[in-house]
Amino acid sequence: MRPRPRRVFPAAHRSWLAIGLSGLPALAFAQASPFMTGATALQANILAWLTPIAIILVMVLGAMAMANRMSWGWCIAAILGIAIAFGAPQIVTWVRGMFGV
Repeated sequence: MRPRPRRVFPAAHRSWLAIGLSGLPALAFAQASPFMTGATALQANILAWLTPIAIILVMVLGAMAMANRMSWGWCIAAILGIAIAFGAPQIVTWVRGMFGV
């Protein structure tokens, strides 16, 4: 009778290895937070789209001001919108710091 060949890596060892690697994302070569990676990419894409739109908006507001056809409400709203759009990360950090989150 031939001896049974030894398995190099039995199932019990594989399961313990999987449990150990799942607890440490760096060892499993996984990202620590997939949500933050997606949110950062979304923020970069939105800023890439908003930059030329904000430039065109300022140019249109300047042309309207030269023609004396602009309400100051439009100007203030545009300035606030641009400040909120481009300052969103700092605003979120500030609000999270205020509430201790």
